[in-house]
Amino acid sequence: MNSVNYTLLGDESVAKDLGKKGTATDLTIYDRKDAGVVKTWTMPNGFPEKIPPLLQAINMGEYVIFHVSKLDKFTGEQIVALDVLKKTRGIITHTYDVDRDKLLTMIKGTVVEQYKMVDVGDLKKEMDLLEPVSQEGPVRIPIDHCFDVKGVGTVILGKVAQGKVKAYDKLKLLPRGDEVLVKSIQMHDDPVEEASSPARVGLAVKGVVSDDVQRGDHLSLGEGITVAQEIALDYVQNKFFKDKIAEGQTFLVNIGLQTRAAKITSLSPMKISLNKPAAFVKNEICVILKPESQTIRIVGSGHIVG
Repeated sequence: MNSVNYTLLGDESVAKDLGKKGTATDLTIYDRKDAGVVKTWTMPNGFPEKIPPLLQAINMGEYVIFHVSKLDKFTGEQIVALDVLKKTRGIITHTYDVDRDKLLTMIKGTVVEQYKMVDVGDLKKEMDLLEPVSQEGPVRIPIDHCFDVKGVGTVILGKVAQGKVKAYDKLKLLPRGDEVLVKSIQMHDDPVEEASSPARVGLAVKGVVSDDVQRGDHLSLGEGITVAQEIALDYVQNKFFKDKIAEGQTFLVNIGLQTRAAKITSLSPMKISLNKPAAFVKNEICVILKPESQTIRIVGSGHIVG
């Protein structure tokens, strides 16, 4: 069964026509099975009040659907977030009252400039043309939700970012290191014996309870994943963030679906100390955030180089 995952940004009013509403927290997920393809849309409904859900939602999709209904600082923040996370595949639409020339000016020089601009009435047709994007390698599943279900036990929700997961696989929960047995797998509420990247799955597991699991934790065989509390970045400051940063300052950082408090320990090279370990792959992008900023909350970003 093939899968395609979209991040839906901007005006979320189009979501009700795309799929059935499922999990709803600070991330809301819709899905639909269409001609053997499971399609999932993730919206950061915790944004703009909070900035982390925006970055987490962007990291959950292979494609971005950006439906712009107004040109304000939060639209700008979404454009910057897409740019720093290098999300090059997407479709952009806008409502009739949005000035297209101003929108084109806002996205100029960013990855969003590469998105296909279509009329909202053509959105479904254009989305159907987007092909699944899979990634080979040892299985890796970043977790976005976890809860306990009576009669089932612990259930983990996430996307198979890489590789394939099978029933009765024994995986590691990182960064904790606990061993987890996959008892059963569901896709779109249907039981399956295995699921391949980029499938969105629900896993009934044994070995952990929901309190052991945090958003952004990884299920994997441990191959190719680093667990660390001190990291170095090839840092680039966001040109729209005008304040100077200094050693000893504290920020939030986003790595994949993980959010951590962090302190800058060195500016050149950029090194940061996290309040607790994170799990990541080589060259993953880390975004530094200042949630209390009254202007833009994205300070800068860089690949993790050490």
